[in-house]
Amino acid sequence: MDQTFEQIVESYYEPLYRFAYSLSQREAEAADLTQQTFYRWATKGHQLLDRSKVKTWLFTTLHREFLGTRRRIVKFPQVEVSEVEHELPTVSSEIVNQMDAATVMQCLQEVDDLYRAPLTLFYLQQHSYQEIAQILDIPIGTVMSRLSRGKQELKKQVMSGSRRQSGKVVPMRGDEAVMNEKSSQRGAPHG
Repeated sequence: MDQTFEQIVESYYEPLYRFAYSLSQREAEAADLTQQTFYRWATKGHQLLDRSKVKTWLFTTLHREFLGTRRRIVKFPQVEVSEVEHELPTVSSEIVNQMDAATVMQCLQEVDDLYRAPLTLFYLQQHSYQEIAQILDIPIGTVMSRLSRGKQELKKQVMSGSRRQSGKVVPMRGDEAVMNEKSSQRGAPHG
């Protein structure tokens, strides 16, 4: 049974808005992108023959709208996974267990737009590689590459060991080893 326009908005508004916000990092722009996506659905959605693809169509449209606003300032390099395998990060389970969601979300906002979109779609929106490739209009290999590089960039943000609280830089839990490593690199005695 086909969903009405109102049912589609009700079902997808929140996840689309979250995706738009993760891309733009601005509430007003996220709301505009979401609204523009639903406008496109209202005017062109009838052309979608396979109604099971509504979600993918909406996310793809939103992402294309975002790219339209960024096209002049962002260049998208195509990188194959095999070229960056040696750069893939490894994160110990201890560090993962110590991180909290708010810290990760804060760090995600610091990740470059190019990598934030696939990370958000994969980990927060739970899209498959294929769906992400369709939404972002890039090859699956590029999705995998951007996810790998995005995870690496996110790890750097998390491992930087600080976040802003009340105007101060405060070390995050689990980063004592990183701080000790930096101290030893500066010539501090090992303790």
